[in-house]
Amino acid sequence: MRTHRENRSPRRSTTWWTVGVIALSLVFLAPLVVMVLGSLQRPLQPPPDGLDLWPDPAEWSNYLAVPRFMPLAWLLLNSLLLVVVAVPVTVVVTSMAGLAIVTARGRLRRGLIGVSVFMLLVPAAALWVPRVVLLRGVGLADTPLTVALLALAGTTPFYVLLFALAYSRIPVSLLEAATLEGLSPYAVWRRVALPLGRPAAVAVAALSTLYYWSTFMDPLTLVSSPGNWPVALGLRRLSEMEAALYPIYLAGAVIVTAPALLAFAIGQRSFFASVERS
Repeated sequence: MRTHRENRSPRRSTTWWTVGVIALSLVFLAPLVVMVLGSLQRPLQPPPDGLDLWPDPAEWSNYLAVPRFMPLAWLLLNSLLLVVVAVPVTVVVTSMAGLAIVTARGRLRRGLIGVSVFMLLVPAAALWVPRVVLLRGVGLADTPLTVALLALAGTTPFYVLLFALAYSRIPVSLLEAATLEGLSPYAVWRRVALPLGRPAAVAVAALSTLYYWSTFMDPLTLVSSPGNWPVALGLRRLSEMEAALYPIYLAGAVIVTAPALLAFAIGQRSFFASVERS
């Protein structure tokens, strides 16, 4: 009897855990569902009473109308270029910084961790003006790749700490043996640390992809020419249309959100695959 109860207890906890995950997923999916349903409403019509489960008829032509209100293809290209440049740089910079923290000793290691945590606590708004002044001073402001320059600083200290946590699981003897074999710090990073820290690299790549694809405030403060805007900032101008045209704005939001969701799904699958290999 005791064994039977012990077997039922894990099953109940697993069931409640599954129910909780499903409920939490529905909470996060609800805005996406409302956005898709709203994008299929007929423009220049009064909003429906309550939640329209499925518009009748569904106005798929709203998606074709989006390029008439914003240069969608050009803005998507700007965002794609931003992601292609910024994400690899972010992974390289933060992975090297994480390895530097792990291989440091004593006070230096604690100091590097403390600086990273301190920079993580600095509000992003406090950096907007210094970034603008610095980039304008060196003549690098207002280009399609201006926001990508943030990747040279690692984008966020959180990624550095994530790599440091992943590299801390590597036996110190393995890193020391690689150094004794005559490998340079760069070779130790490329041949030993980075392959063993593949899950962290995939996670940082996925998170930074979502960040640079959806970033809004950084290009708003750093990029003034509409031709250099990423698609998230271009979508802001579409939101300024009159309320009767909001289905077209929501259609644009669906188009912009779809690549981010696809990247997240691919990154999640790659992350679990890399965890299983390690």
